[in-house]
Amino acid sequence: MHNPPHPGGIVRRQCLKPLGLTVTAAAKGLGVTRQALSDLLNQRAGVSVDMAVRLSKAFGSSPETWLSLQMADDLWQARTRAASIVVKRFRAA
Repeated sequence: MHNPPHPGGIVRRQCLKPLGLTVTAAAKGLGVTRQALSDLLNQRAGVSVDMAVRLSKAFGSSPETWLSLQMADDLWQARTRAASIVVKRFRAA
């Protein structure tokens, strides 16, 4: 498995850039703060359920698509830290 792209990069490259949208204009159109969109674009925040609906309405893909992209990135990040995650294994008696 390869490192999946963060959804913020996809929003920047495939949504904002082709339409010539600034972060400020896109944030206003999405109904979010400029900071919230900037955090997503710069990979400091992930796609929430609310943001997935907003992105879907604005750019035409489904909310499930945005959430799947986020989940793939989250899972990749967790797998890279898996060795440091310590848990107790539970087994049936």
